[in-house]
Amino acid sequence: MTSIISSLTVNQIKSLSTTVIASLTTSDVAALSTTQIKALSSSQIKALQTDEVAALTTDQMSAVSASAIKGLSLSQLAVLDTTKIENLSTEQVAAFSADQIGGFGSSQAEALTTSQVHVLSSAQIGALSTDDIAGFSTADIAAITT
Repeated sequence: MTSIISSLTVNQIKSLSTTVIASLTTSDVAALSTTQIKALSSSQIKALQTDEVAALTTDQMSAVSASAIKGLSLSQLAVLDTTKIENLSTEQVAAFSADQIGGFGSSQAEALTTSQVHVLSSAQIGALSTDDIAGFSTADIAAITT
């Protein structure tokens, strides 16, 4: 499917079932443009295998819509490296559930930028472990407004 995936339109991407999304290979996912990634729904994101989520480039991960990012499971979130976390938009970070934020590893929580920390809700802050908070910089702590 890799040979045709990049030629699919946004509407065609939106129409792919979660079964089809789950059957994509790492090469298929790598062939998706950021425009195509942006078209994925939360259920389609959730259907991606953990290996495919790990293989997303920083640009692809940054292209996931704030509404679709809610579909990431805890196991999918666990494979996001710190560079991908740092490059998430504040809208994406704000869209995470408290459970998703609570599932961050300490290095992922430490990777949050001051701007990202600033948009965390009180529920999201409450979901972080004491080790996560201990890894925050002084600027991160000062950015907490909830």
